[in-house]
Amino acid sequence: MKPLVSIIMGSTSDLPILEKTAAFLDSMEVPFEMNALSAHRTPAEVESFARNAKERGIKVIIAAAGMAAALPGVIAAMTTVPVIGIPINSTLDGRDALLSIVQMPPGVSVATVGINGGLNAAILAVQILALSDEGIAGRFEAYRAGLVEKIVKANADLKEVKYKFKTN
Repeated sequence: MKPLVSIIMGSTSDLPILEKTAAFLDSMEVPFEMNALSAHRTPAEVESFARNAKERGIKVIIAAAGMAAALPGVIAAMTTVPVIGIPINSTLDGRDALLSIVQMPPGVSVATVGINGGLNAAILAVQILALSDEGIAGRFEAYRAGLVEKIVKANADLKEVKYKFKTN
């Protein structure tokens, strides 16, 4: 089974954020790979990865990085595969990483989720894949239906919470 999504982290210290990413892809039965590559410490490996991603069958790249957060943009500069960037909160509450990833120059785009938004990155990747894969699309639609059910149930449960001046 070939991976469709590649999860790239600048350091294995980012793994706790990417566990949600991997778990969601796993739940959607999307084959993926995970690697630690640094735009600053392993630039040759990042270049090789990015330039070969499409030929290896990768359809979406999820790249997470903190601080200078160059990894998603560097990868996007060397491939036409869609890149989703996850800014990691490592310094300055993650705002430095967010701005580094989201402020790409015209022509080299990186879809960017919120700080530490590993789950949303996986959801976006699945939505992209669902455009051309009916199996993934069906699993994603079931996931979204489950979100509706969860909120409807939570709202019903709130009716059981009692306060002296609560009217519903």
